[in-house]
Amino acid sequence: MSSEISLTERAQHLLKVLVEHHIRDGRPVGSTTLSRDSGLKVSAATIRNTMSDLESMGLIQSPHTSAGRIPTQRGYRLFVDSMVKIQPLERVQLNQLESEISDREKSAGEVLSTASSLLSQLTQMASVVMVPKRGQMVLRQLEFLSLSEGRVLAILVTNGNEVQNRILQTDRTLSESELRQAANWFNRTFVGEELSVVRARLVEELERARGEMDGAMQGIVRMAQQVVTSGKVGEDDVVVSGRSRLMEYGELCEMDRLRQLFDAFGEKRDMIHLLDQCMEADGVQVFIGEESGYSSFDDCSVVTAPYRHEDGVVGVLGVVGPTRMAYDKVIPVVDMTAKILGSALNSMR
Repeated sequence: MSSEISLTERAQHLLKVLVEHHIRDGRPVGSTTLSRDSGLKVSAATIRNTMSDLESMGLIQSPHTSAGRIPTQRGYRLFVDSMVKIQPLERVQLNQLESEISDREKSAGEVLSTASSLLSQLTQMASVVMVPKRGQMVLRQLEFLSLSEGRVLAILVTNGNEVQNRILQTDRTLSESELRQAANWFNRTFVGEELSVVRARLVEELERARGEMDGAMQGIVRMAQQVVTSGKVGEDDVVVSGRSRLMEYGELCEMDRLRQLFDAFGEKRDMIHLLDQCMEADGVQVFIGEESGYSSFDDCSVVTAPYRHEDGVVGVLGVVGPTRMAYDKVIPVVDMTAKILGSALNSMR
């Protein structure tokens, strides 16, 4: 977008001052304010003419109730692309992220929740953290325990010490010896594999079982398949924090707009799709208003960054807030949270 717009140095400076002013207080900015705060030695008429030019380019607009101007989504895009000077993360913020996210006593799920909560707290906006893709979850152990009436409790442990329990219904009551044999076979065959690989290999095992395995072994394979394909093991999802913070921004407080936003966070479908688009992105991405492609976020900006394990990107996190967010401060928080989260999860492998 920025390459399509050619501005004079004066126009660039006035646009930058106007956007920064509007981000700070959320009110339209008039020519008198710009004349006072811009530091330019030009007449008020010159500033008014420059603002008129910016408005004709679609970079600023005048609300109905004010003679001042506010940035448009296009104006914000130009500002973010070419005018924002990213502020370094404050040492206290960096220490907080590192100490709380990298806590080795926490499970992977607790680390994700902590990252989401801190991201919301530090930016004062809503935050979203994608749960790592299930294909990246690595099997550590599977155990079976006998329950009553032909039921079996399957205990699946994945990387990050995440424990998932599944209750399976079997055709007959299995002995402790049979369950131990099933767990030993499964662990011997699949420990250290990603769950996506385990699922694919179990399909192959079931095909082979028809001709080469006895009934008991076929039952074991079917049980194992139920465990890694059912429920919420690594299910694509997001951890959301701080939705109520959006109510603090006047431009988002209209009830229909808030309802649409809260519905989007509740259903998560649009949010997951948007984060999925960022999986291949290199670093921080900023979606302003309609750029996200989802009407729920038309009045918002979404700032995202991917987080990595050793073998590549496994998830994305970000914040949702008003278009007048302080991009210079929000972007480094999102970027550093993603880096620290990736490092913390990687140490659990």
